[in-house]
Amino acid sequence: MSTEVLVAIIVLAVVVIVLLAVAAARLRKGNRARRHDKAVEYRREAEVHAARAERREAEIAEREARADRERAVAREHAARVETDRRAAAERYEHADRLEPDDEAEGKHPQR
Repeated sequence: MSTEVLVAIIVLAVVVIVLLAVAAARLRKGNRARRHDKAVEYRREAEVHAARAERREAEIAEREARADRERAVAREHAARVETDRRAAAERYEHADRLEPDDEAEGKHPQR
């Protein structure tokens, strides 16, 4: 083999190696860009899901607070009912002591 052919083969080999290196670098860069784009997409989706979860948590907390208020109001009403029933019973008993009536005994409502 002549020197010129040997040099041509070496130059060609170097060019091929350089081209392969450039192609590999571009491929890595393209892969990196695609991974970056995909990561951005996943982050956006995560933000949407996180916002949705926070909104639902707030709705649940609001419903729980509303239910707590309703239970408190119901307990207050029940206490008032019990107070009114005791007051009514006391007044019936007082009326019966003032004027006993054999017919009225035991006929008082909810006594």
